[in-house]
Amino acid sequence: MSALDRLKQWTTVVADTGDFNAMRAYAPRDATTNPSLILKAVQKPEYRSLVEETVAAHRGEPVEALCDRLLVRFGREILSIVPGRVSTEVDARLSFDTEGTIAKAHALVGLYEAAGVSRERVLIKVASTWEGIRAAERLENEGIRCNLTLLFSFPQAVACADSGVTLVSPFVGRIYDWYRKRDGVDFAPADDPGVQSVRRIYTYFKKFGYQTEVMGASFRSTGQVLALAGCDLLTISPELLEQLKASDAPFDRALDPEAAKAQPVERERFDEKHFRFAVNEDAMASDKLAEGIRLFVADVRRLETIVGQAAAG
Repeated sequence: MSALDRLKQWTTVVADTGDFNAMRAYAPRDATTNPSLILKAVQKPEYRSLVEETVAAHRGEPVEALCDRLLVRFGREILSIVPGRVSTEVDARLSFDTEGTIAKAHALVGLYEAAGVSRERVLIKVASTWEGIRAAERLENEGIRCNLTLLFSFPQAVACADSGVTLVSPFVGRIYDWYRKRDGVDFAPADDPGVQSVRRIYTYFKKFGYQTEVMGASFRSTGQVLALAGCDLLTISPELLEQLKASDAPFDRALDPEAAKAQPVERERFDEKHFRFAVNEDAMASDKLAEGIRLFVADVRRLETIVGQAAAG
């Protein structure tokens, strides 16, 4: 049995890519995308036709609307491969705009439904800012499921779960990057601050019976992935999926809901002022959240440039 097959015994494996052709070999249940992954995909020759077809079919629409259609087109292609759900991200420029996030989510879900895709197969990715969490809470009440992304801290995770969101995506690799740069240490998986962050969130959610799923994301190595074996879901790049598929190294389950329930954990609550203070007090979380939003915004703008050039041509 490969390490990938063994992992699938305990954890739902999710493909972290916009390159839907690359995911076929790994039989993931779900797939996640973000602006950076879609931008990377559309620059490959084999996906150029998707841009051209989308622009040609809706010529005259604003570039922003064309980009929404392109994101949904990628999502639909992915859903023809995976049996579960695809995550499609709200424009990161709306990260501090609750009403704007809700409107964009409605637009994306509307495009999916117009194409015959049920909203149950779509997760709308929203930044784990206070405004994003409030938007997700309202969307969930409408039956629009949300994946809360750019999550770097325990207060973000608790606020998401208390708001009833479907899924949270703690960013293991980006947390690791920050501490590695600060401390100059290549952390072993068991000591990895990113791995430890997900373990804490998972334990808390299981201890107190939250239905919100935990999906570790942004991995730098298969060691980080396997250190979280047993997590509800793990979203993994094709490169690391290939390494897991090629490996037959044994490993044990690291996370178990019954073991988590037995842990001595105290319940915590975060209203707006406590949430903002707690995230601000965490230098890593505030740095990486701000940086993550900036990077996604930059890639949204680059994607809009590519789509705009295709529309002008």
